[in-house]
Amino acid sequence: MTEQLHADESAPVAAPPQRRPKNRKAQIAATAAEAFSERGYHATGIDDIAARLGISGPALYRHFPNKYALFLHAVTSLADALITATDEAERDTSLDAESQLRQALTELIRTTIDNRRTGGLYRWEGRYLQPEDRARLREKIDLVNQRIIDPLSELRPELPEPDAVMLSAAALSVIGSITAHRAALPVKRIESLLLVACWSVLQCELPAMCEASSSEAEASVHSGMTMTSKREVLLHESVSLFHQRGYHEVSIEEIAAAAGMNASGVYRHFTSKSELLAAAFHRASDRLTVAVTSALAESETPETALARLVEVYVDLSFKQSELMSVYFAEIGNLPKDQRTALRNIQRLNVEEWAHLLGEVRSDLAPAEARFLVHAAFGLVVDIGRLVRFSTNAGAQRRVQRLMLATLLGSQH
Repeated sequence: MTEQLHADESAPVAAPPQRRPKNRKAQIAATAAEAFSERGYHATGIDDIAARLGISGPALYRHFPNKYALFLHAVTSLADALITATDEAERDTSLDAESQLRQALTELIRTTIDNRRTGGLYRWEGRYLQPEDRARLREKIDLVNQRIIDPLSELRPELPEPDAVMLSAAALSVIGSITAHRAALPVKRIESLLLVACWSVLQCELPAMCEASSSEAEASVHSGMTMTSKREVLLHESVSLFHQRGYHEVSIEEIAAAAGMNASGVYRHFTSKSELLAAAFHRASDRLTVAVTSALAESETPETALARLVEVYVDLSFKQSELMSVYFAEIGNLPKDQRTALRNIQRLNVEEWAHLLGEVRSDLAPAEARFLVHAAFGLVVDIGRLVRFSTNAGAQRRVQRLMLATLLGSQH
């Protein structure tokens, strides 16, 4: 009996059966959302997502039939989370308009912080959705906007509806800006900082829109002299195509055709499509650096310098609106070394603005100033898209006013 006991003890013990976690589908969805947010829809494969989870591709397909289904789930889940965040404020009939608005903003901020690594998905990658899915996503985002617009209109009954829509979009842009960068602050401080910035934006007095002058109307049709440099033509046409259809949907052959040459002609100037994209980004960065240097040289005080920088930034962004949109949507498609180089340039630009903002607002720590600068930059693109980067001077003045409201808060 003793010998049998020892024999049993020395026998190999079978490993317990592996069981799939009950929340595997949620794990897959969260991991996929991070991957899509970091690398974009086209650059992320099912095997990439599976590898992050330590599972096989077939195991992932048990929960989602294909990559598109997984992408759709990730994007719509984020929009649903924003709706859920505003549900309580919407249902609580005891709240006055100001309390309802503050509660909705606070919950939207908290939800965005919780989803910071994935929250930018619906802003930029949603264009890869099929038309009917994109329309449903738009309905969800419109509902979130309406839950800001309704109490805002009650608080400010003098606001025309288009102005209330713009202010709501600006506040949501400020909140969503934290998904586009990785600057660090304690969560409570992020909440407080964004809430103050949102409130400043929503209280903003927007300049009146003006009738487009004949010169502005003509400028929208005639964009200047015809470019003769093949390199410049290629940069221009590639950005235009990337903006219209997305980086991965455009081929070198199509870029060449738009520029009036064959594909081999492109390679005399650029070795790859990614080099074309990087060159366009560097060109925009160089122009911005020159404009910033000029604006600072023309200003005698930090306050006037900041106002001048805002004016120059909005003007330049509207003039190269397609490139601005492509930058935010497509920088993740660059090779890592090129992406890192451009991120470093952007970081230095943010630091320049944050330093100047700190001189104007002594109440801000450097990290807080960085958050507000990122929010102001993102707002230019989001509201610019809302007004279709209109050549109307009134539209640009409105964006300038919203930028200053974001940066200066209650001091505005």
